[in-house]
Amino acid sequence: MSFKIVVDSCCELPEKLLGDGRFERVPLGLEVGEYSIWDDDTFNQAEFLKKVAEYPKCPRSSCPSPERFMESYAAEADHIYAVTLSSRLSGSYNSAVLGQKLCQEKHRGKKIHVVDSESASGGEAQIALKLMELEEAGLSFEAIVEKIEAFRDSLNTYFVLDNLETLRKNGRLSGVKALVASTLNIKPVMGADRGEIIQRSQTIGIKKALSRMAELVVSEVKKPRERRLVITHCNAPERAEQVKKMVLQKLEFRECIIMDTRGVSSMYANDGGVIVTA
Repeated sequence: MSFKIVVDSCCELPEKLLGDGRFERVPLGLEVGEYSIWDDDTFNQAEFLKKVAEYPKCPRSSCPSPERFMESYAAEADHIYAVTLSSRLSGSYNSAVLGQKLCQEKHRGKKIHVVDSESASGGEAQIALKLMELEEAGLSFEAIVEKIEAFRDSLNTYFVLDNLETLRKNGRLSGVKALVASTLNIKPVMGADRGEIIQRSQTIGIKKALSRMAELVVSEVKKPRERRLVITHCNAPERAEQVKKMVLQKLEFRECIIMDTRGVSSMYANDGGVIVTA
């Protein structure tokens, strides 16, 4: 059976899959004042981060329209899947679901399933890659839907950012009761609880925060040999490599993937941010 996996542009995909016709990234819009772009193949991270650093207010994102998702679903594939960033953080999931309804009104019986990643960035990548594996294993659509929802529920997401202001100003930290003063160089280690951002720990300085995040991964991830370690970073390859080294010294994963963030993830992670999913 043929399949197609549609992801919103908060999903980072390995380079080898960017030209794979079974995948399609639906772009979100990005706005930094009057500077407005789509998070697509034309995204320039260095230019974008410079605009964000120079802009006194908060950058914003806009989710794809239901019609845009509907266009992606109208493929010849037998099975269609969509993976979006957490519904607690964006309207992308709701747009994807409405796009599904619109498509199925025109194409009765078309098999489409939308997954709320309850994560972002590498978390979406984890789900997209798992969907590909399940399809290549020849499972039925119904079996894949059941397994992918269970897989999503088993994922762990962690992140350490130099700057939480974009998340805070855009109201994405509603699940965090209090944040420590950045002037003290106290760095929180963040995580996700059913798609809502929570604070897991805090340390003094970025190096200790990255180390603490690695400790959480090591202590909490179950059956690592059956899982991927996905590390995404915003213009911070050295930090990503440090986290990889600290985790792999203690645990053995089936695969480790490191990717730089695209537009939406870069906007929220800010320069220097590191996100880990496993």
